[in-house]
Amino acid sequence: MSVNGSNQDAQLGQQSEWRETEFREARYNGLETWPTSQVLNALLGGQHQALNAVAAAIDEIALAVEAAVGRLTASQGRIVYVGAGTSGRLAVLDGIELTPTFGWPVERLHYLFAGGITALASAEEGAEDDAAAGRDEILAIELTANDVVLALAASGTTPYTRAAVQEARKAGALTISFANNPNSPILDDAEFGILLRTGPEVLSGSTRLGAGTSQKVSLNLFSTSLMIGLNRVHRGYMVDMQASNEKLILRAETMVKGITGCDTEQAKMALEQCDYHAKLAVLVVEGREKVSALNLLERHNGNLAAALADGPEK
Repeated sequence: MSVNGSNQDAQLGQQSEWRETEFREARYNGLETWPTSQVLNALLGGQHQALNAVAAAIDEIALAVEAAVGRLTASQGRIVYVGAGTSGRLAVLDGIELTPTFGWPVERLHYLFAGGITALASAEEGAEDDAAAGRDEILAIELTANDVVLALAASGTTPYTRAAVQEARKAGALTISFANNPNSPILDDAEFGILLRTGPEVLSGSTRLGAGTSQKVSLNLFSTSLMIGLNRVHRGYMVDMQASNEKLILRAETMVKGITGCDTEQAKMALEQCDYHAKLAVLVVEGREKVSALNLLERHNGNLAAALADGPEK
């Protein structure tokens, strides 16, 4: 059996050299018989490999971030996430967090997930093969050149995701794809194709492991850098954060005090006046009226540093 398995692996390599995520590593043969600590160390090694793959792609991710900032600055462009299975779930998770963390408008987020929203909690593996659905769903949201589409597919061949990216690019949207196998066709489908070369998984083909980690880390880096580029961070503070609970209200107070040097009472009063929007409250503490502060931020595309440097209110 082991000889046949090795032959099958060799044939897979010959037929499809870029499907590294499907290869089987001989060193993990018999993994299920190992002591638990040894299994955990093997799995951890796969996670380290995933981080190395992201590190190797940093320059490409940076170029994609800069292009996305260019599309979304001073426009009403949307961020659209596309994926299937684990990749799609990671994409949705990243997008959902942009609103509470950075105040990104909900109406400027879209999620295209193979099988629909119900498939997020109940796997529908066959949905990823539906290329027509990918095309139709992209067409339905009527993309423009202001929009940014992020597509993820560990294999790099998922028909649903590839079709969506192809249609998005035809529509003029900025397209960015992430895949884990070299020469993946989805990397060529997008304007920016980012290879996260994680190699074979500890469990052959289980891309929820190393490939999934590399995608999660890359999305964290990409979206956070994007929000920084879109002026939603000031001096390391998430100044557009939605202060929606007690913990976050205290965090907002800390931001306002840290930026302005005011006391707690001043921070609280300004935040209450500004519906707990820290960026706006900073300008109010610095002497602006709320309406004036709003206009100032709009004039400077939300850049708090530029707004503060604009001088005192006349």
